[in-house]
Amino acid sequence: MGSASSPPPYPIGFFYGVSDWSKFGGYVSGGVALEKKKAPTGSQSVARVPPVCRAAAPSSSNVFRDLDADDFRHPLDKQNTLLLRAIPGLNEIGKSLLGSLSEQIMLLENIGTSVLVSENQLPELHLLMTEAASILNIKSPPDLYVRQSPVPNAYTLAISGKRPFVVVHTSLVELLTRKELQAVLAHELGHLKCDHGVWLTFANILMLGAYTVPGIGGMIAQSLEEQLFRWIRSAELTCDRAALLVAQDPKVVISLLMKLCGGSPSLADQLNVDAFLEQARSYDRASSSPMGWYIRNAQTRQLSHPLPVLRAREIDEWSRSQEYKKLLNRANGVNIVKKI
Repeated sequence: MGSASSPPPYPIGFFYGVSDWSKFGGYVSGGVALEKKKAPTGSQSVARVPPVCRAAAPSSSNVFRDLDADDFRHPLDKQNTLLLRAIPGLNEIGKSLLGSLSEQIMLLENIGTSVLVSENQLPELHLLMTEAASILNIKSPPDLYVRQSPVPNAYTLAISGKRPFVVVHTSLVELLTRKELQAVLAHELGHLKCDHGVWLTFANILMLGAYTVPGIGGMIAQSLEEQLFRWIRSAELTCDRAALLVAQDPKVVISLLMKLCGGSPSLADQLNVDAFLEQARSYDRASSSPMGWYIRNAQTRQLSHPLPVLRAREIDEWSRSQEYKKLLNRANGVNIVKKI
């Protein structure tokens, strides 16, 4: 996420950031809990996250009791998902090919090297996860692990239909506020709700297999790789929407994207969301010419995640859409009925 690192021992995972999806950190670093600090006048207030061992305040967000993945799926993600679903038995074949070995390896890796979050272990993080799952109508939240790393990152794994899990790095916990961290967890939950795990892993297997075809294998694999990255990028846009559905404030999601671009604990109280959105608009203007379009395409075609400024612009636009407002209104109606 935002920084090159050593290749992972296992190729499965989803990363909340801008780096190549096949890279995640193996570094170890200590961490310091952040304090709340008032932002200067005129800037977007970004409170620093307090120690995660303290209890979080109850969420006041609306809960989407009947939320379906297709209610918020990005059009590009929806298009590619429909194409995959149209192939008979593909989901079952993918699970069969993957089996439980990779999941078991990652599970033991996390148990052995990370901290498993629970009601009596980092309870604030546990509450953030359970609240996010409730808002997104996910009945059984995945396990959550915290892992030491200076690379701000989060990823999730769900392969064989068993209990999935999410991993967050300590540096990400330090960088973000409570609401921003919950939005990251919601992003990862979006991958699970939309069943991205099996589809993307299976596509990766197909791509790797294509390299073994004599003669034309390289060309087939390159084409599959480009298609795979296009779909992964669209899936990330879907999961940013899941983050917004939980945060229910676009500035929270945009702020965390901004921090992933150029944030640090010492700069957090000076960052400005509105200025970052203007930066996103300036990128659109700069890339609108034929040469700009070519550079933009070359810049993004091998990325697993859309550029942060484009993700910020996308979430800002969706937050103003009738589609998002209807979802909020529907949730409002459900919660009013429940209160009565």
